[in-house]
Amino acid sequence: MSVLVLGGTAEARDLAGRLLDAGVPVLSSLAGRVQRPRLPAGEVRIGGFGGATGLRAHLVSAGHHAVVDATHPFAAQISAHAALGCATVGVPLLRLQRPGWSTLPGAADWHWVDGHAEAAGVAATLGARPFLTVGRQSLGDFAEALADRDALTRVVDDPGTVPTRWRVLLDRGPFALDAELEVMRQHRSDVLVTKDSGGSYTRPKLDAAAQLGIPVVVVRRPAAPHGVRTVPGVEQAVTWVRSLS
Repeated sequence: MSVLVLGGTAEARDLAGRLLDAGVPVLSSLAGRVQRPRLPAGEVRIGGFGGATGLRAHLVSAGHHAVVDATHPFAAQISAHAALGCATVGVPLLRLQRPGWSTLPGAADWHWVDGHAEAAGVAATLGARPFLTVGRQSLGDFAEALADRDALTRVVDDPGTVPTRWRVLLDRGPFALDAELEVMRQHRSDVLVTKDSGGSYTRPKLDAAAQLGIPVVVVRRPAAPHGVRTVPGVEQAVTWVRSLS
């Protein structure tokens, strides 16, 4: 039994370690979008496969018995390629995706939007000092609408050129509630902009916004590929892999 884990998340790292401890060979694949990624245990490859066709070719040559897509909830293209590539060659595929935040206390009062450009427009109506926690690759969607705002954007890697009034904070989570409160107070944030990443690792910023009475703008998750079985936790993913042997 050999398993390909499409990773880059904390859940993917946890899963790789659990499977290796159980004696299951694992190859973890990271997209390579972060300069200094946290690496899981075991064998790791960094860089894309070249779409569904490249993934299909890899599955055939490597002989993986199963694939677990444990990528970020917003890695929609990778998930779509995984679904197509696995279906083509008949390799079982499981989606490991942490639960979203839509059922959290107060979530009904957030400003839910369908994309980053819409989030930028809504944030522009809510405050002058937004706190952007949407990831480096999405900042371009906010630059025009929020160019005249004193925005704080927190990213893992240097985003390059941003509007002159913006401040960039290079940091990597998880972040504790006290730390999130301190960041928002120091910046005098008046609106939090994020996306529905889900889970507990980045939830404290939402709790901090609630304590400070700051409005929240949340980008909804993209739709998951049709027909792919999904589980919310690592334990269920381990059970699924073991059921295939």
